[in-house]
Amino acid sequence: MPTEKEARFDASRATPYIALHLGCLAVFWVGWSAFAVGAAIVLYLARMFAITAFYHRYFSHRAFRTSRLMQFLFAVWGNTSMQRGPLWWAATHRHHHKHSDHADDKHSPTQHGFLWSHIGWLTSPHNFPTDYRSIPDLARYPELVFLNRRDYVVPILFGASLWGLGSLLASVAPGLGTNGPQLFVWGGLISTTVLLHGTLCINSLAHVFGRRRFDTEDDSRNSLSLSLITLGEGWHNNHHRFPHSARQGFYWWEIDISYYLLKAFAWMGLIWDLKKVPDRIYQEASASQA
Repeated sequence: MPTEKEARFDASRATPYIALHLGCLAVFWVGWSAFAVGAAIVLYLARMFAITAFYHRYFSHRAFRTSRLMQFLFAVWGNTSMQRGPLWWAATHRHHHKHSDHADDKHSPTQHGFLWSHIGWLTSPHNFPTDYRSIPDLARYPELVFLNRRDYVVPILFGASLWGLGSLLASVAPGLGTNGPQLFVWGGLISTTVLLHGTLCINSLAHVFGRRRFDTEDDSRNSLSLSLITLGEGWHNNHHRFPHSARQGFYWWEIDISYYLLKAFAWMGLIWDLKKVPDRIYQEASASQA
């Protein structure tokens, strides 16, 4: 159990998140264009997929296999989300499954309330370090450790690239109506802020609202609306019953966009051995509905 001091809100840890949110106000200075807004939406979807499919299903649960090169590229892709490094993310999430909705859970809404489970826990000094002991399968890759320890490098390069692209487009395609600052604000700050809250809704809402198909030891729930926001993560009760499946929407009517894209990646040979939901889990679901 963390001490009261370790579990406190730490203003210094909150500074990056405060700056990210305040930075969105720059939209009143840079204005908007259809291209910039479209870029923000595309980057939200692309990076939500990276969080869902790679940070979560691959790094946290090893739900499929891939090459070492693709593993690194997936880690870089996920790191553009500004949700810290892949090893920290995986270690934190594995801890959540081990202690879900119990006293030691870092972000349980049933234990600590909505605000803390949504974003307050990110500011706690107790939750900042990476527990490398819980991820020995990942910590053996020095390139992943490097990326995790310098998790600010990729976001900085990502933001600089957006600014540079916007400046280039202002010169070569002025009809798009965008520029460096505008593309940075929309594609970088606004898109990233919405992405952050979309991801965190699984912590704060998916253990409170929705339906429970399986009688798990936590209070995880299934929600179509959260699944649409997060490209499949909202089938949270399914996930907590069998975390290692590459598929979280266990049935065809449970929309799981990340799983569909992973199937496409498998078809292209980029990943393989996607773990399936065992028949015994489907039998258990059928018995619970009888």
